[in-house]
Amino acid sequence: MTNQSDVLETETVRSEAAYRAIKHEIVTARIAPGTKLKVDALQRQFGFSSSPLREALTRLAAEDFVVADQRRGFRAARASLGDLNDITHFRLVIEVHGLVDSIERGQKSWETRIIDALDRLDAVESKLPRPERLHAEVWIERHKDFHMALISACGSERLQEQCSSLFDQSQRYRSLYALNRTGARNGSAEHRRILEAALARDKATAAALMREHIAKTATHVAQYVE
Repeated sequence: MTNQSDVLETETVRSEAAYRAIKHEIVTARIAPGTKLKVDALQRQFGFSSSPLREALTRLAAEDFVVADQRRGFRAARASLGDLNDITHFRLVIEVHGLVDSIERGQKSWETRIIDALDRLDAVESKLPRPERLHAEVWIERHKDFHMALISACGSERLQEQCSSLFDQSQRYRSLYALNRTGARNGSAEHRRILEAALARDKATAAALMREHIAKTATHVAQYVE
């Protein structure tokens, strides 16, 4: 006989799975910005019942990936230059601050973590053709892992949570860029220089390189945002 706690646990698991599935589609731009999110269509696409889907959509709305309207239902958040600039501004403030704090506080274990994170990212990049990287789930995951590793010794869980959310929001725009771009960019060299400055405990250089890295991404992406 199934008890109430088992039922609640199962519902929580399903809601989390629905949340992750929809968020992934939005972050990778497989669900285009502004797309209406009909629960019945999502049921067919992902195989979840309406309850975990609605919970997931409500949660995503709270995180600004989805817009909720009582009359019109749910819709994927639209993309705009204003939103991109807002995300970029806060990343330049918060992520750079987290990097500097990590350089000040980080121990040997932090150094090992950032080296390993970049090695894993480089391993993926060595196997994937450049045009395919920004679309690949494994690249997206390891790219974020590297950025999060850089700030992991900052001493503030709240700062890391905010950086994680902002990074995912910016990934929506990187995915739009990946669908449309024509030129190449050597992001791996930028990552390597940031790592080297961090390991040298050169806070000023690391901060400048991170600002340049984030700003350059925004400049490239902005070309493909209306």
